[in-house]
Amino acid sequence: MAKDKIKATTGKKRVTFVIEAQEANNVSLMGDFNNWNEKTHPMKKENNYIWKKTIFLNPGRYEYRFLVDGQWQTDPNNDMVCPNNFGTYNNFIEVQ
Repeated sequence: MAKDKIKATTGKKRVTFVIEAQEANNVSLMGDFNNWNEKTHPMKKENNYIWKKTIFLNPGRYEYRFLVDGQWQTDPNNDMVCPNNFGTYNNFIEVQ
């Protein structure tokens, strides 16, 4: 109930990120919403290969990637990508 109250008063939306990484030991969600800090949003293993993380975001556009055992990986479930400063791509989402 407290979460619903916070969500309603702040205008933040619940967003769940999911990635399949069967052999992974550590997966982090990193993006401009957490200053690309791997310690801010560690993901939890749901079963043998699915990792999930739910966060609350204000409306806006956000870039992100996953860090899977120290290796950058784009989101295979999201085809919205944009180039980054490192010559690769970031995924992005638009929260309404």
